[in-house]
Amino acid sequence: MIEATDYRSAMSLLTGAVNVVTTTGASGRHGFTASAVCSITDTPPTLLVCMNKSARSHTHFIANKILTVNVLGVHHQPISNVFSSPINSEERFQYGSWTQLKTGAPVLEDALVSFDCQIEQIQEVGTHTIFICPIVAIQQSECEQGLVYFNRAYHHVGQAQIA
Repeated sequence: MIEATDYRSAMSLLTGAVNVVTTTGASGRHGFTASAVCSITDTPPTLLVCMNKSARSHTHFIANKILTVNVLGVHHQPISNVFSSPINSEERFQYGSWTQLKTGAPVLEDALVSFDCQIEQIQEVGTHTIFICPIVAIQQSECEQGLVYFNRAYHHVGQAQIA
């Protein structure tokens, strides 16, 4: 059997885009930083999003049945840190400029790309919940450098914009 610590150490070497995943509903706006997001299919356009069941906003995502995946650019590292910190949900949204698309879930205005989604299926696996999310709207920015997480640290990928 693979030990959890060995697994986490090995997974730290799997580079992942840094995302802030958000929702809104009767209980307010909520969000968390995630790297466990991936494409499932382009027909229909669908994402897979994983969330730890112990996250304090977990029940809100399940109840709201909507979410937006905001893919972060290099200038968003402070926002990533805020959304993974212990500060309360509403305070987190004081960082960055927020708008909305079709579902009403918070969209970071200058994210590399934001995928506005319905949560269509929910599956529990171990410590996490997997959300299967058809995309209902997309917003892209002009930013060309993404923020990724590798070996327990942030890194930049893509072309730097020349002014």
